[in-house]
Amino acid sequence: METENKTVLTPGTIALAATPIGNPLDASFRLVAALREADLIAAEDTRRVKRLATELGVRLTARTLAYHEHNERERTEALLDAAREGQKVLLVTDAGMPAVSDPGFRAVDAAHRAGIAVKVFPGPSAPLTALVQSGIAPDRFAFEGFLPRTAGKRFTALEALAHEQRTLLFFESPRRTRDTLEVMAEVFGEDRDACVARELTKTHEEIVRGPLSSLVEWARANEVLGEIVIVVAPAPPSEEDPADLAALVLERAESGERLKDAAKAVARAHQGVSARDLYDAALERKND
Repeated sequence: METENKTVLTPGTIALAATPIGNPLDASFRLVAALREADLIAAEDTRRVKRLATELGVRLTARTLAYHEHNERERTEALLDAAREGQKVLLVTDAGMPAVSDPGFRAVDAAHRAGIAVKVFPGPSAPLTALVQSGIAPDRFAFEGFLPRTAGKRFTALEALAHEQRTLLFFESPRRTRDTLEVMAEVFGEDRDACVARELTKTHEEIVRGPLSSLVEWARANEVLGEIVIVVAPAPPSEEDPADLAALVLERAESGERLKDAAKAVARAHQGVSARDLYDAALERKND
């Protein structure tokens, strides 16, 4: 990569640069130049940025500073001070774009408030790579990041998204992928198309696509490892009136189910209809 004569960093500026999400060859020319030019590099893991520099044939001369979720608040001021002193400050994370489910947002916000210029060098992005590779509608999408770790909060978060008309993107831990897919199948419906993108751009990259029911079977049958992105197709438009389904909810409730659980069950069987709307319609009908 011929970058020696291409100056990309400006003294007194904080630059955020995307790093490869797996394959070092995805590094941009500007990232390579920035690694060479920086006076201070704030990195999620200083060992990783040094290893990346070695893979890219760059000899680091910058001072490196660990900058991660546990010290981001305290160390942001150090980045601002360095920029105020006229240093060239570069912020990177372990993989992908800083500030996207990674450290970086506080630094950008604080820099803008302090009148310090911010630059962004675009590059690899796991959510966008997964979206494009999934073959699921990319025209309107929402990135939800990581779901809550506890089962109850995860269910509630997914339930709120059950009728979202945009494609949904999630990060997930390999340890929780099976559980998350099972809850998605329960909340979104087993027939909803989805995709699991694993280890993107790496040697063991794997793309598994199909209805959520088949992805659940895949996760149960395999040890899920690596970095995970889950892509879920938009909810189908609703063609049914909740008032017309209220009787089904009440029928289940009369058989012993809680009204709230009955509404959820009917909503799962009639995609595009909100469990909340069904609950309200059933309650209104019951009161009438």
